[in-house]
Amino acid sequence: MTAVLEYKWMILAVLEVVAWGMTFLMFYARYGMRSQLWFRVYAALFALTGLIPQVLIGILNFAVNRELDVFTLAIVLLLLYGATLGKSQVKKLDAWAERKFAKKETQAKA
Repeated sequence: MTAVLEYKWMILAVLEVVAWGMTFLMFYARYGMRSQLWFRVYAALFALTGLIPQVLIGILNFAVNRELDVFTLAIVLLLLYGATLGKSQVKKLDAWAERKFAKKETQAKA
């Protein structure tokens, strides 16, 4: 438990990178592979690598320190961003991915 708190920033960064990787894999599964199964698998992995562990580490950090420090505030801000501005940015990214894969399909048919 102390190792988690000692390396919390590194863990957060790795989880964030993995979560973004899962996001791109979700787009690939949806538009490149056209697979609902793999889209759901990557969506579940996104939740397991992005959302859930970040919240748990934030709660653990707050429970141990008993104060709203920079790390806990960073977790709260990431969650607020994801629930507000992040949604519209992911929609834009989704539209971009759809156009990108549609363009590749038309090029492949030509």
